[in-house]
Amino acid sequence: MARRVRNRQLAAKIVDAEEAAGLIGTGDNVGMSGFTGAGYPKEVPGALAKRVAAARAEGRPMKVGLWTGASTAPELDGALAEVEGIDLRLPYQSDPVTREKINSGRMDYTDIHLSHVAQRVWQGVFGDLDVAVVEVSGITEDGRLIPSSSVGNNKTWLERADRVILEVNSWQSEHLEGMHDIYYGTALPPRREPIPITHPADRIGVPHLECPADKVIAVVETESPDRNTVFTPPDETSGRIAGHVLDFLDLEVRSGRLPRNLLPLQSGVGNVANAVLAGLQAGPFDGLTAYTEVIQDGMLQLIESGKLRMASATAFSLSPAAVDRFNRDAAAYRDKIVLRPQEISNHPEVVRRLGCLAMNGIVEADIYGNINSTHLMGSRIQNGIGGSGDFARNAYVSIFVTPSVAKGGAVSSIVPMVSHVDHTEHDVDVIVTEQGLADLRGLSPRRRAELIIERCAHPDFRPALRDYHDRALESSFGRHTPHLLGEALSWHQRYLDEGTMRPA
Repeated sequence: MARRVRNRQLAAKIVDAEEAAGLIGTGDNVGMSGFTGAGYPKEVPGALAKRVAAARAEGRPMKVGLWTGASTAPELDGALAEVEGIDLRLPYQSDPVTREKINSGRMDYTDIHLSHVAQRVWQGVFGDLDVAVVEVSGITEDGRLIPSSSVGNNKTWLERADRVILEVNSWQSEHLEGMHDIYYGTALPPRREPIPITHPADRIGVPHLECPADKVIAVVETESPDRNTVFTPPDETSGRIAGHVLDFLDLEVRSGRLPRNLLPLQSGVGNVANAVLAGLQAGPFDGLTAYTEVIQDGMLQLIESGKLRMASATAFSLSPAAVDRFNRDAAAYRDKIVLRPQEISNHPEVVRRLGCLAMNGIVEADIYGNINSTHLMGSRIQNGIGGSGDFARNAYVSIFVTPSVAKGGAVSSIVPMVSHVDHTEHDVDVIVTEQGLADLRGLSPRRRAELIIERCAHPDFRPALRDYHDRALESSFGRHTPHLLGEALSWHQRYLDEGTMRPA
C-alpha cells in the first residue's frame, strides 16, 4: 500500500487509525469525505466511535460536529450516531440510526441544498472547521492528492480545516487519476466570477486536490471497499413510471422543444431513476450527456453502450456488480466521466445555462404541484433535500416521480396539501406516477389540480381528491388556490390516528 503515498514528507506521517482518531477532540467540527456511500473514510470514523464510547463509559460525553458531502455509510454515520457521538449533522443523511437519533431529538440536523454548503462554510455560519478527514486514492511525489470515488465538499474541507487527516485507500482504482476536475476559481461576493462551463465535458480545473503538507497531521492507509447500494431490478410500478417519462421526452422532441439528443440529464438516486435510464438504453435517443450529482448503474450502462457520450458528477453510487466493472475498466471511462466538487456539479448557474432535464423522487405531492421530498407526516425527516432543489429550481424541465401509493396502499402520494414543502409549485413542471403524467407548465392552480388528480392519483384515492377539490372550489376563502384549511391536512392526521389515509 505504501506505493500509494509517494510523497516522503507525508509518508513519514503514516499512523494507525486509533492514533489518528486520538487527534480529534471533543467539540471539534469535523468535515469528512463521502457522498452516497462513495469515497468516505473507512478507518478513522470507527476508531473515533470506539473512543467516544469509551469516554461515555467513563462519564465524559464526547461529541463532534459531522459535516460531509452527502450521505455516507454505516461505518461512518451509523457508528458515530450509535454511540451518541454527533452533535450537529449536515448537510444530508440516509443512515437509519442517524435518522432515529434526529427524529427522537437526540441529534441536531441541518438539511441544506448541497450547492450551498461550501459557501456557508466559507461564510463561517457553522463555526470553524477544526479537522478534515478525507479519503484519497493516492498522493503524488509532489504532495498533490488524487481524489477517490467522490469529491463532494473535499476541496472546501481541505481549504478550511485547521488540521487534516488523510486516508489513502488502495482499494480505489489507480486509474481514477485524471478523472477529476477540481476548480479553484470560486469566491464569495463581490469577487465572484462566472463558472466557465458551457458543456458537461468542459474541464475548468486541475485533476488533483491541494493541501499544504504542514496542515496534514496524520495519514492512514486502508484497503477497504466503498459501501455500495444494491438496486432491485425495475418492477412494474417503476417500469410504468419510466415509460411515461420516456413518452414525454419523445413528445418534447417531436414538438421541437428538445433536440434529438435531449439536453444534459440529471437523475436522483433510486430504482425509479435507474428504470428511466434503462428505458433510455432501449429508446431512440443517442449522443446523450449528463450533468448530475451521482453516476449510478443506469448511466454506467449507457456509457458502455455508447448512448451516453459524457457524464459529469461529483460521485458514484453503484451496485457491487457495477463497481467491479468500473474498477476493472476505470481507465476506459476517464474521457467519458468528470468528477467535480459538489459546489460545481450542483451549481445553479451551470444547471440553468446547460438546460438540464432534472428528474427527482419525492415523498408526496399535493393537488397544486407543491412537493415534499424530505418529511413523513410533516415532522419526521427521511433523508434530506440533497441536490434536488439545486436542479429543480434551475432545470429546463423539472420532473418529479413517485409511486402513487405507499405503505401497501395505506398512504396516497397525492394529497390535498403537502405536510412539508421543499419545492413549491413554481419549481415543478411535471409530476409522474405509475398512473400517468401531468405536464403542469402554463396551467393555473385549479387546472393543475384537475390534471394531477386525473393523471397521477391512485384510483382508490381519486374520488376523495375530486370531492375535496370540488368542495374547496365552492367554499374556500379564495378561488385561485382553493383549500379547506380545516381539512387540508386531515389525511395525514388520519394516518397517524388510524394507520391509513383511506376514509372510513
